Amino acid sequence: MLTRKQKELLNYIQNFQSKSGVTPSYEEMKSALRLKSKSGIHRLVIALEERGFVKRLAHKARALEVIKDGISNIKVSEQNKKNLVIGNFKNSIGEESNNKLSTLPLLGKIAAGTPIEAIQQNDTSVDVPKEMMPIGESYALSVEGDSMINEGIHDGDTVLIKKTNIADNGDIIVALIDDHEATLKRIRKKGQSIALESANPIYETRILSAHRVKIQGKLIGLLRKY
Repeated sequence: MLTRKQKELLNYIQNFQSKSGVTPSYEEMKSALRLKSKSGIHRLVIALEERGFVKRLAHKARALEVIKDGISNIKVSEQNKKNLVIGNFKNSIGEESNNKLSTLPLLGKIAAGTPIEAIQQNDTSVDVPKEMMPIGESYALSVEGDSMINEGIHDGDTVLIKKTNIADNGDIIVALIDDHEATLKRIRKKGQSIALESANPIYETRILSAHRVKIQGKLIGLLRKY
């Protein structure tokens, strides 16, 4: 039996993962549940874990797997978790599985750490469930580095990016700095300055003049292989 707040948090995590492909941060959970501190979220997560509704993934900061939903108390199906972790899509009905996939170009590596040279086009592609495909042009990038680890984005993951040059404060974006450095960061805009925030305390926030930063797209999903 869950309390009202426990159920509210569980539903929020499940909906967030379904839409964005990543687990919400404690700050996002705190805002969604209108709590004053992240310690309250920490206690709710522990309570959900003790009751078997979520599981914290080992060695993955703030990465949660929803095991049971808060209504029917049954295990969440693999389809409901499709945006969080993608493994092998092949099954005994190969043709049916292929019909559910789309292909995105894998353009190269994106730094989740110190910016690397700008993304270069190549002819590699990656299969993505059609349900994860947004309207409009999209592409995939391989993550290199751990600066976004507290958002559940790890070295070696593949991120799915919707191509756009517009982003809201708080979006995780592909930023092109000075036309030659590409990086994956959370964006904050204030006046003529842009802050590119990491989700790992060992990396500093970079504050740059707005004219130095071009938005190349924003995060819409995440693929991971184990």
